[in-house]
Amino acid sequence: MELIDIVLKAGRSAVELSLFILLPIMVVMLCLMRLLEARGVMDWVVARLAPVLKPVGLTGLSVFAALQISFVSFAAPIATLAMMEQRGASDRHLAATLAMVFAMGQANVMFPMAALDLRLGFALAVSLAGGLLAAAATYYGFGRGLSGAEKPMDETLKHPVAEDGKGILDVINRAGAEAFRIAVGVIPMLVLSLVAITILRGVGLFAWLTGLLAPLLQAAAIDPSLVLLTLTKALAGGTAVFGLLDDMHREGTAHAALVNQSAGWLIHTMDVPGVAILISAGKRVAKVCAPAVLGGCIGIGARTVAHVLLG
Repeated sequence: MELIDIVLKAGRSAVELSLFILLPIMVVMLCLMRLLEARGVMDWVVARLAPVLKPVGLTGLSVFAALQISFVSFAAPIATLAMMEQRGASDRHLAATLAMVFAMGQANVMFPMAALDLRLGFALAVSLAGGLLAAAATYYGFGRGLSGAEKPMDETLKHPVAEDGKGILDVINRAGAEAFRIAVGVIPMLVLSLVAITILRGVGLFAWLTGLLAPLLQAAAIDPSLVLLTLTKALAGGTAVFGLLDDMHREGTAHAALVNQSAGWLIHTMDVPGVAILISAGKRVAKVCAPAVLGGCIGIGARTVAHVLLG
């Protein structure tokens, strides 16, 4: 009966988080992104930014992946990574783009955390800087041995065109349906992760580990709650971390300083579910995962320092 109670509470929390917090934000952001695409604004932005970002190993489609993860969700760049592979991007460019995606903060966590006092503008700027650093570290360092050969690439983006009221309404409806799929799609993983975390907390694993690390945490002036948040992030992903922070915020234990100073460490896609989902984009994407992970660690490390010092 106790297990059933845990499952029911986790399910209720997951549904509330997905449908009442994540879904409204995803609807607004996706509608905005898709309307900008349909009006040609995104094409214009990608065309202007691609030459600027080329020195760090990114292409025009890489720019679109950065916009997707920053304003849609952690899963949105999957289609772009698959497109890059299919259109002949080099392994080196793929690795740099994947590292950038790993290091950047995902919109489906970052925007809802604004309700928990996250400084959103600062977080987005640091996220972009960390992503660019991760891409450069991978392109010129960890991935320098990868093949740089690529086919002539078509970097135009295929998307609906909204030139009249009917077209705009169609884009909004499609974006709303896409947002609903994203929000509902995270529920199973979120329920399982919340159940697992509750059980591990119940058997005292997190308390034991926190006590074991207490002297080191105190010496480094690190909040002990980061042990639970870090393990949750690594095993269950960013949405589960947001669920925990939301509960802590309601209890009064997650203050603004904790949220902002830990954002670089906790908001990124390089966790077990995130890596597994992103490398499913294609065989070559999976092949360049190792150097991309190393480059992503550089970007996340830089973001962590920036948030601790300035957050």
